Amino acid sequence: MPSVRHGTEQYTTRAAAGLRRRRRPVVVFADVAHERIRVPATANAERSNTAVFVLLGLASAMCLALVAARTVYAHVGHFQFLIWNLFLAWIPLALAALAYRIATRRGALARVIVVPTAIVWLLFFPNAPYIVTDFVHLGQFHDRVPGWYDVMLIAWFAWTGLMLGVVSLRLMQEIVSRAAGAVAGWVMVALVTALGSVGIYLGRFLGWNSWDVFQAPLALADKAWDRANQPNADVRMFGFTVLFALLFLFIYVAVYLVGRPAAEP
Repeated sequence: MPSVRHGTEQYTTRAAAGLRRRRRPVVVFADVAHERIRVPATANAERSNTAVFVLLGLASAMCLALVAARTVYAHVGHFQFLIWNLFLAWIPLALAALAYRIATRRGALARVIVVPTAIVWLLFFPNAPYIVTDFVHLGQFHDRVPGWYDVMLIAWFAWTGLMLGVVSLRLMQEIVSRAAGAVAGWVMVALVTALGSVGIYLGRFLGWNSWDVFQAPLALADKAWDRANQPNADVRMFGFTVLFALLFLFIYVAVYLVGRPAAEP
């Protein structure tokens, strides 16, 4: 009988150990499954951001190639000013990426640095969608280049500028949403869109640029006062800013909805 009892205890001990071995993968699998949901999401977001930057870089290279081809063909430098406009359009994205990187770090110093970076970003943000207004130059230069080529050239620059603005605004919205909630993020989007449209109006019709805010702020104030007193100035400014703000906002929301990951069942 002792041998039987001893054999039974051994069997029971082995069975319990086997049960523990069978149960252990369940816990590990749960942890691994959790990590598979969380870690690849971050990796996918980083890969997606990198892909967007590469895509915009390729689009910018295409813009430069179109201007270079036009210059060689026509032997004149028309539309080369678009290169400078494209450079200015990249500044808000660079500032937004910098602010996004700083905001992910902990500490009071990071939060302090984000605020002035965001202010400078807001000043340069209108430069990105501003390129859309360069369609006013169509037909301005009477040279041997076909009209359809100039349409495609400006369209490339305009699309690239719009996407640079959309991506930079998306990064800033993410910063605000993490800090103050989704509603605050969308309020920021609406305010920036409105202020950006005003900035585009000031650049297109009054000849302002972002550098003037730092170089001659008083001269800008005087010029704004003089132009505000001109007849029909308010009507033109209101009509342009409202229509452009709606255009950009519709584009931004459409890109946001398309790029938003689908809800899990």
